[in-house]
Amino acid sequence: MCYTIFRGDNMYNIVLVEDEKDLNNLIKAYLEKEGYNVTSYYNGTDAINNIDKPAHLWILDIMLGDDVSGYDIIKKIREVDTNIPVIFTSARDKELDKIIGLELGSDDYVTKPYSPKELVLRVNNIIKRVYAKDNKKISYKDYVIDLDKRMALLNDKDLCLTTLEFDLLYMFVTNKKRSFSRDDILNNIWGENYFGTDRVVDDLIRRLRKKMPLLDINTIYGYGYRLI
Repeated sequence: MCYTIFRGDNMYNIVLVEDEKDLNNLIKAYLEKEGYNVTSYYNGTDAINNIDKPAHLWILDIMLGDDVSGYDIIKKIREVDTNIPVIFTSARDKELDKIIGLELGSDDYVTKPYSPKELVLRVNNIIKRVYAKDNKKISYKDYVIDLDKRMALLNDKDLCLTTLEFDLLYMFVTNKKRSFSRDDILNNIWGENYFGTDRVVDDLIRRLRKKMPLLDINTIYGYGYRLI
Protein backbone atom coordinates (compact mmCIF):
# COMPACT_ATOMS: atom_id res chain seq x y z
CA MET A 1 0.00 0.00 0.00
CA CYS A 2 1.31 3.42 -0.94
CA TYR A 3 -0.22 6.78 -0.25
CA THR A 4 0.54 10.16 -1.72
CA ILE A 5 -0.76 13.66 -2.18
CA PHE A 6 -0.03 15.58 -5.33
CA ARG A 7 0.27 19.33 -4.93
CA GLY A 8 0.87 22.45 -6.97
CA ASP A 9 3.15 21.23 -9.77
CA ASN A 10 1.25 17.94 -10.17
CA MET A 11 -2.20 19.24 -11.04
CA TYR A 12 -4.92 16.68 -11.63
CA ASN A 13 -8.49 17.42 -12.67
CA ILE A 14 -11.17 16.12 -10.33
CA VAL A 15 -14.88 16.24 -11.18
CA LEU A 16 -17.20 16.27 -8.18
CA VAL A 17 -20.94 15.61 -8.53
CA GLU A 18 -22.81 16.18 -5.27
CA ASP A 19 -26.29 17.69 -4.92
CA GLU A 20 -25.84 18.76 -1.28
CA LYS A 21 -24.40 22.20 -1.92
CA ASP A 22 -22.75 22.68 1.47
CA LEU A 23 -21.06 19.29 1.23
CA ASN A 24 -20.13 19.94 -2.39
CA ASN A 25 -18.44 23.21 -1.49
CA LEU A 26 -16.69 21.68 1.51
CA ILE A 27 -15.24 18.74 -0.43
CA LYS A 28 -14.21 21.04 -3.27
CA ALA A 29 -12.35 23.28 -0.81
CA TYR A 30 -10.52 20.32 0.74
CA LEU A 31 -9.46 18.97 -2.65
CA GLU A 32 -8.31 22.37 -3.89
CA LYS A 33 -6.27 22.79 -0.73
CA GLU A 34 -4.44 19.61 -1.72
CA GLY A 35 -3.57 21.15 -5.09
CA TYR A 36 -6.22 19.57 -7.30
CA ASN A 37 -8.18 21.34 -10.02
CA VAL A 38 -11.83 20.71 -9.12
CA THR A 39 -14.92 21.11 -11.27
CA SER A 40 -18.12 20.56 -9.32
CA TYR A 41 -21.73 20.01 -10.34
CA TYR A 42 -24.85 20.00 -8.21
CA ASN A 43 -26.84 17.66 -10.46
CA GLY A 44 -26.33 14.77 -12.82
CA THR A 45 -27.65 16.50 -15.92
CA ASP A 46 -24.93 19.17 -15.88
CA ALA A 47 -22.31 16.49 -15.27
CA ILE A 48 -23.41 14.40 -18.25
CA ASN A 49 -23.52 17.50 -20.45
CA ASN A 50 -19.83 17.99 -19.67
CA ILE A 51 -18.81 14.35 -19.76
CA ASP A 52 -16.17 14.94 -22.45
CA LYS A 53 -14.16 17.49 -20.49
CA PRO A 54 -10.72 16.28 -19.33
CA ALA A 55 -10.78 14.55 -15.95
CA HIS A 56 -8.42 12.34 -14.03
CA LEU A 57 -10.99 11.20 -11.45
CA TRP A 58 -14.74 11.52 -10.83
CA ILE A 59 -16.46 11.62 -7.44
CA LEU A 60 -20.12 10.73 -7.85
CA ASP A 61 -22.94 10.85 -5.37
CA ILE A 62 -25.31 8.04 -6.31
CA MET A 63 -28.61 9.68 -5.36
CA LEU A 64 -28.75 13.12 -7.00
CA GLY A 65 -31.51 15.70 -7.03
CA ASP A 66 -32.62 15.21 -10.64
CA ASP A 67 -33.50 12.20 -12.77
CA VAL A 68 -29.87 11.33 -13.37
CA SER A 69 -28.11 9.12 -10.83
CA GLY A 70 -24.46 8.44 -10.21
CA TYR A 71 -25.02 5.05 -11.85
CA ASP A 72 -26.17 6.82 -15.02
CA ILE A 73 -23.12 9.07 -15.01
CA ILE A 74 -20.58 6.29 -14.64
CA LYS A 75 -22.14 4.49 -17.61
CA LYS A 76 -21.59 7.62 -19.70
CA ILE A 77 -18.05 7.98 -18.37
CA ARG A 78 -17.25 4.42 -19.38
CA GLU A 79 -18.49 5.15 -22.91
CA VAL A 80 -15.85 7.88 -23.13
CA ASP A 81 -12.99 6.24 -21.20
CA THR A 82 -12.92 2.87 -19.49
CA ASN A 83 -9.92 3.76 -17.34
CA ILE A 84 -10.88 7.01 -15.57
CA PRO A 85 -11.17 6.19 -11.85
CA VAL A 86 -14.50 6.82 -10.13
CA ILE A 87 -15.38 7.09 -6.45
CA PHE A 88 -19.01 6.64 -5.43
CA THR A 89 -20.43 8.34 -2.36
CA SER A 90 -23.80 7.47 -0.91
CA ALA A 91 -25.90 7.46 2.23
CA ARG A 92 -26.89 3.92 1.28
CA ASP A 93 -24.73 1.39 3.07
CA LYS A 94 -26.21 -1.85 1.77
CA GLU A 95 -23.81 -4.41 0.38
CA LEU A 96 -25.87 -4.66 -2.82
CA ASP A 97 -25.34 -0.96 -3.57
CA LYS A 98 -21.58 -1.37 -3.19
CA ILE A 99 -21.60 -4.45 -5.42
CA ILE A 100 -23.54 -2.60 -8.12
CA GLY A 101 -21.08 0.29 -7.94
CA LEU A 102 -18.10 -2.01 -8.30
CA GLU A 103 -19.72 -3.93 -11.14
CA LEU A 104 -20.25 -0.65 -13.00
CA GLY A 105 -16.54 0.03 -12.72
CA SER A 106 -16.09 2.23 -9.66
CA ASP A 107 -12.77 2.18 -7.84
CA ASP A 108 -14.08 2.98 -4.36
CA TYR A 109 -17.32 3.44 -2.42
CA VAL A 110 -17.57 5.88 0.50
CA THR A 111 -20.58 5.83 2.78
CA LYS A 112 -22.07 9.05 4.15
CA PRO A 113 -21.49 10.62 6.54
CA TYR A 114 -17.77 10.63 5.92
CA SER A 115 -14.86 12.84 6.86
CA PRO A 116 -13.61 15.13 4.08
CA LYS A 117 -10.09 14.13 5.08
CA GLU A 118 -10.97 10.48 4.53
CA LEU A 119 -12.28 11.21 1.05
CA VAL A 120 -9.18 13.24 0.18
CA LEU A 121 -6.93 10.38 1.28
CA ARG A 122 -8.89 7.95 -0.87
CA VAL A 123 -8.56 10.32 -3.83
CA ASN A 124 -4.82 10.60 -3.24
CA ASN A 125 -4.42 6.84 -3.09
CA ILE A 126 -6.23 6.28 -6.37
CA ILE A 127 -4.44 9.12 -8.16
CA LYS A 128 -1.13 7.70 -7.04
CA ARG A 129 -1.98 4.18 -8.11
CA VAL A 130 -3.28 5.16 -11.53
CA TYR A 131 -1.16 8.11 -12.61
CA ALA A 132 2.15 8.22 -10.76
CA LYS A 133 3.90 5.71 -13.00
CA ASP A 134 6.44 8.29 -14.13
CA ASN A 135 7.48 9.23 -10.60
CA LYS A 136 10.00 6.44 -10.13
CA LYS A 137 12.12 8.04 -7.41
CA ILE A 138 11.64 10.57 -4.63
CA SER A 139 14.43 12.44 -2.86
CA TYR A 140 14.39 13.59 0.75
CA LYS A 141 17.56 15.14 2.14
CA ASP A 142 20.27 12.56 1.43
CA TYR A 143 17.81 9.72 0.95
CA VAL A 144 16.54 8.35 -2.36
CA ILE A 145 13.26 6.42 -2.32
CA ASP A 146 13.01 4.04 -5.26
CA LEU A 147 9.31 3.40 -5.91
CA ASP A 148 9.72 0.54 -8.35
CA LYS A 149 12.06 -1.43 -6.12
CA ARG A 150 10.41 -0.22 -2.90
CA MET A 151 13.80 0.64 -1.45
CA ALA A 152 15.17 3.54 0.58
CA LEU A 153 18.80 4.34 -0.19
CA LEU A 154 21.48 6.38 1.53
CA ASN A 155 24.69 6.83 -0.47
CA ASP A 156 23.48 4.00 -2.71
CA LYS A 157 23.16 1.68 0.28
CA ASP A 158 19.86 -0.11 0.81
CA LEU A 159 18.42 0.66 4.26
CA CYS A 160 16.46 -2.61 4.26
CA LEU A 161 13.04 -1.30 5.20
CA THR A 162 10.23 -3.71 5.90
CA THR A 163 7.00 -3.46 3.91
CA LEU A 164 5.25 -1.45 6.61
CA GLU A 165 8.26 0.80 7.15
CA PHE A 166 8.40 1.61 3.45
CA ASP A 167 4.66 2.29 3.29
CA LEU A 168 4.95 4.67 6.24
CA LEU A 169 8.00 6.40 4.74
CA TYR A 170 6.23 6.81 1.42
CA MET A 171 3.15 8.28 3.05
CA PHE A 172 5.27 10.83 4.91
CA VAL A 173 7.63 11.94 2.12
CA THR A 174 4.75 12.46 -0.29
CA ASN A 175 2.72 14.35 2.31
CA LYS A 176 5.36 16.58 3.88
CA LYS A 177 4.08 18.98 6.55
CA ARG A 178 0.73 17.18 6.66
CA SER A 179 -0.34 16.04 10.11
CA PHE A 180 -1.57 12.47 10.48
CA SER A 181 -3.43 11.19 13.49
CA ARG A 182 -2.66 7.71 14.75
CA ASP A 183 -6.01 6.58 13.35
CA ASP A 184 -5.07 8.03 9.93
CA ILE A 185 -1.85 6.06 9.96
CA LEU A 186 -3.57 2.89 11.12
CA ASN A 187 -6.13 3.12 8.31
CA ASN A 188 -3.54 3.93 5.65
CA ILE A 189 -0.89 1.40 6.59
CA TRP A 190 -2.76 -1.47 8.24
CA GLY A 191 -6.17 -0.91 6.64
CA GLU A 192 -9.60 -0.06 8.00
CA ASN A 193 -10.22 -3.61 9.19
CA TYR A 194 -7.27 -3.61 11.57
CA PHE A 195 -8.16 -4.55 15.14
CA GLY A 196 -5.67 -3.79 17.86
CA THR A 197 -3.91 -1.03 19.74
CA ASP A 198 -2.69 2.14 18.07
CA ARG A 199 0.63 1.69 19.85
CA VAL A 200 1.80 -0.23 16.80
CA VAL A 201 1.99 3.17 15.10
CA ASP A 202 4.46 4.47 17.67
CA ASP A 203 6.54 1.33 17.35
CA LEU A 204 6.65 1.63 13.56
CA ILE A 205 7.65 5.29 13.83
CA ARG A 206 10.43 4.35 16.24
CA ARG A 207 11.78 1.71 13.88
CA LEU A 208 11.70 4.06 10.90
CA ARG A 209 13.46 6.82 12.84
CA LYS A 210 16.17 4.37 13.87
CA LYS A 211 16.85 3.28 10.30
CA MET A 212 16.52 6.80 8.85
CA PRO A 213 17.66 9.33 11.47
CA LEU A 214 17.67 12.21 8.95
CA LEU A 215 13.88 12.06 8.74
CA ASP A 216 12.36 15.04 10.56
CA ILE A 217 9.29 13.27 11.91
CA ASN A 218 7.64 15.53 14.46
CA THR A 219 5.54 14.09 17.26
CA ILE A 220 2.26 15.95 17.72
CA TYR A 221 1.47 15.05 21.29
CA GLY A 222 -2.02 13.73 21.82
CA TYR A 223 -2.61 13.47 18.07
CA GLY A 224 0.00 11.86 15.83
CA TYR A 225 2.93 12.73 13.57
CA ARG A 226 4.08 14.81 10.60
CA LEU A 227 7.19 14.99 8.44
CA ILE A 228 8.75 18.42 7.93
